[in-house]
Amino acid sequence: MDPRIRLRHIRCFLEVAHNRSLARAADALAISQPAVTKTLQELECILEAPLVERSRKGAILTRYGEAFMSRASIAMLELENAVESVSDIRRKSAWTVRIGALPTVAARIMPEAINRFKKQENEAVLRIVSGPNTYLISLLKNDALDLVVGRLGATGLMTDLTFTQLYSEPVRFVVRPGHPLLEAETAVHSRLADYPAIIPDEDAVIRSSVDRLLISLGFSSLPNRIESVSTSFGRAYTSQTDAIWIISHGVVSRELEAGTLVALDIDTSDTSGPVGLTTRADASTYPGMEALKLAIRQAAEEVRSALE
Repeated sequence: MDPRIRLRHIRCFLEVAHNRSLARAADALAISQPAVTKTLQELECILEAPLVERSRKGAILTRYGEAFMSRASIAMLELENAVESVSDIRRKSAWTVRIGALPTVAARIMPEAINRFKKQENEAVLRIVSGPNTYLISLLKNDALDLVVGRLGATGLMTDLTFTQLYSEPVRFVVRPGHPLLEAETAVHSRLADYPAIIPDEDAVIRSSVDRLLISLGFSSLPNRIESVSTSFGRAYTSQTDAIWIISHGVVSRELEAGTLVALDIDTSDTSGPVGLTTRADASTYPGMEALKLAIRQAAEEVRSALE
């Protein structure tokens, strides 16, 4: 490898690639945006290839960037695993489980599942990696993760993988309490275009389901839309404005139960997508892993019951 390439170059590039934004990458790295730009330019100069195209839509990877990310992300995770393996030996831990968890569908499952599991396997070290579904599955296929808790991957990605469904989860159209649409006398869906809408970006696993539902409601697209998968932004913006947030049920389940957000009366049953466990078909089975899977299934059963 070119000795000029430093770990900071790779970390900076991966944050830009995962966030699709130089500003969000700067926040994640706790450095300034000019510093991100400079570091990225240094890496592009070393590789003699443009990795990222900057536009109003954000940072878009070039074909060089896509190729570099596919290997660099795996290399970075393996380096983290190497460091963690030394820590495991120092702590005399028996074994480490690497879990990929899609935030939008697994946040409700993992805390309870881990709580159940740790009561049985105190010495096990759990490493949880978060990110887009496609990214997590690629890590799983490359043996950088042991299992993924998330949505069912696209058909082409599932070769040599096994998926076990836990439950199905729809998307919801949610608004703040007191939103004008909650008192609307006309059909709610006919007035969706009258308000800002937060929808998942094009890389989100639920985006195609959202697009199909909007088309069925008479909208090829919403004119005043904001594309984001940031749950913190979605909660804040929806609570403070008349925006409509179109998001997976699991992300807003607690807010819906507490009444701090309210679901609009729109039939979203056709958007239900399977959520489950994805593992490699040839992965070795051992008691600790089976105990973890059982803990996840038990935690997911509570979610499934709540959705029925």
